[in-house]
Amino acid sequence: MLFFVGLLPATIFVVVGYFVLFASARAEGGIRAFGRVLAVWILIAAAVPPVAGAYATFTGASPFKEMMAEHAGWHQPPVGVQMER
Repeated sequence: MLFFVGLLPATIFVVVGYFVLFASARAEGGIRAFGRVLAVWILIAAAVPPVAGAYATFTGASPFKEMMAEHAGWHQPPVGVQMER
């Protein structure tokens, strides 16, 4: 679930990285090199939200799972508390 949440910021980063790369292609000298390096960093940063979301989803560290469990009444009893039958 968090993987899909991470796609929005990743899309924004990719679009910004593309425009930085496009703008740096029209520049000259040191600005062109700086623009290319900056564009590569932005494109690498675009991979972080989906990867982090996939990791959180697959390891069970998703906060959405806990919120849905509370909403649906799937509460686990506290440690040491006996449930009535």
